[in-house]
Amino acid sequence: MSLSEEFQALADLHQRGQLTATEYEQAKARLLNSPLPSSAAQTQPLMSALNKLRLSRNDRWLGGVCGGLARISGLPTWLWRLGFTMLVLCGGTGLVAYLLTWWLVPREEAVPVQAPGLRMG
Repeated sequence: MSLSEEFQALADLHQRGQLTATEYEQAKARLLNSPLPSSAAQTQPLMSALNKLRLSRNDRWLGGVCGGLARISGLPTWLWRLGFTMLVLCGGTGLVAYLLTWWLVPREEAVPVQAPGLRMG
């Protein structure tokens, strides 16, 4: 049962007089403070990882897409490259996916390299 359906059921019970105003407010508070449903809780880590996706500046052959995917997934870069290559050979979808990712995903921040012996600031 979805959250909106549960609220509707509570409202129906309250309107029929089966719940007092206090019981109704307590039940609403419990629903609002309850943990996320399992499907929503499972998408949170995925969304967090996708938000961290950046094109790699170091591990790249073309655009850094495979290096960035390797960093957030834990899979080796060569496996991502093989996967995109196989998708290119199977109808060209890998090329479209690679180009879209290259275009839409931001590049990772450049870390300034300090030469030995030079002091900044």
